[in-house]
Amino acid sequence: MIPVHVHTNHSLLQSAVKIDELIERCKAENIPAVAVTDTNSMAGLIQFIKKANEEKIKPLLGAYIDDPVKYEQYILLIAKNNQGYSDLCKIITQRKLNDDFELSSIIRKHWKNLIIITPSIELLKISDKKNQIYAEIIVTKKSKKNSRALFTFASENKIPLVASNPVYFLNKGDFEIHKLVSSIRENKTLDSISEDDLVDEEFYFKDKKKIEKIFQKIPEAIENTYKIASDCNVDLDIGKYKFPVYTNDIKTDSVGLLKEIALEGFKKKYSLENSVAYKRLEYELSVISELNFSDYFLIVWDVVKEAKRRGMMLIGRGSAANSIVSYCLDFTQIDPVKYNLYFERFLNKARSNPPDIDLDFSWKERDEIIIYIFEKYGYERVAMISTIVTFKARSAFRETAKAFGISEREISGYSKKIPWTSAVNLDQVSQKFPESKHLGFDKEPWKSIVRLASRLADFPRHLSIHPSGLVITPGKITEYCALEYAKNKGLGLIITQPDMYSIEDLGLIKIDLLSQRSLGVLRDTMNVLENRGKEN
Repeated sequence: MIPVHVHTNHSLLQSAVKIDELIERCKAENIPAVAVTDTNSMAGLIQFIKKANEEKIKPLLGAYIDDPVKYEQYILLIAKNNQGYSDLCKIITQRKLNDDFELSSIIRKHWKNLIIITPSIELLKISDKKNQIYAEIIVTKKSKKNSRALFTFASENKIPLVASNPVYFLNKGDFEIHKLVSSIRENKTLDSISEDDLVDEEFYFKDKKKIEKIFQKIPEAIENTYKIASDCNVDLDIGKYKFPVYTNDIKTDSVGLLKEIALEGFKKKYSLENSVAYKRLEYELSVISELNFSDYFLIVWDVVKEAKRRGMMLIGRGSAANSIVSYCLDFTQIDPVKYNLYFERFLNKARSNPPDIDLDFSWKERDEIIIYIFEKYGYERVAMISTIVTFKARSAFRETAKAFGISEREISGYSKKIPWTSAVNLDQVSQKFPESKHLGFDKEPWKSIVRLASRLADFPRHLSIHPSGLVITPGKITEYCALEYAKNKGLGLIITQPDMYSIEDLGLIKIDLLSQRSLGVLRDTMNVLENRGKEN
């Protein structure tokens, strides 16, 4: 049996389902395929694919797309193939970035690579007739009236039915966690949150026997879940690199161009008679070529060259300093031959991930070079990378206490005595940490607050901007992932929905441009000294 759509806790502040726990449940119940369809989001899909593949469970990739005005209207989109996945990324991006987004405009179009599921008769009426569309039948006390009308309409119009068991929490008793995260999302207390802000209490993970009993009168609805699973076959080549090609005016291939530029830099830093350094240069270039990283090095070189042209201060950091190629391309300022630095620490043939070249810029100049990258490669191919902010002990305690109606003043008196640790340790802080010894978490309401807050351990809170990472894609970025505004939409900063780890799993190129205040201070100091020299 396939629960048609599961909302994981990557569907921020809605669901209480962790991906690891979902896959474990599917494994225990011998479920061959499962779909994750978070709300207007694909933030958790790459992690889901990896976990599902590890357990030989077929991952179905989808999303729950709602209408920004008519919230009761929604469609479930499930990708049939790789193009369907890209279509899904584009639709989610439209939903997140466009204020005038209308669900009706989406469903009127023909999507041959997507499966569409909806309980809305209105949307079924206006859908393009070429779409592979299903009427979603949900059988709960609250949905019976709509399901009967939908069943009649679908039967009369020969629209296939599909059994649906929306999952927002794995166990029926976990509804209280859904209620908690919904209260946090809506900034309401547990006592004041309304039913309209919550999902049906029946939206938990049911076993195969229970599903079959619920849909015993319409077995074709269950059969269609298997058909959907059979029709969907997405392979995103997780771990396979998808580097953009560095374009140049002389139209030299990337391997040859990198060798030419590196040799020019070598001549400035070494004598050609230095056979030890030259052999190492040739060796490193051969490894870079064999691993198909030449374009990556050229793109970083282009950034460094432009920064130097503009008179910017920059420093390469980390293991890149172990490479003579990095040294010859001016990524780093340390001679790896002189100091006998080990290249394989930076890059070797057994390494499964791309080299990590971090560049430090002055905090006053970094944004300027980021704008250059956007303009050179195109705003449709570049984006800042997200980071997922999760609940830790203090934030979980604070938000849960607010949901209980505790005043901000009282919460602060307690939270500042909670150590910086995982929320899972909240019920043990009184025993483990001296500063928390007298908090009195064994008494109500704190006992219940701590119990619920500990359940939020590592739950996603919101997406933020990675402090240094941006991604450049071979084609339009929405071919590979969805985008949305960072938490403060007013700033207009657009980020990827997948975080740094998922971006790397997708095989996309990530560049780290870090902001250093010390370089800014150094630049200001040099300017002052230079001006004083002119005055004298």
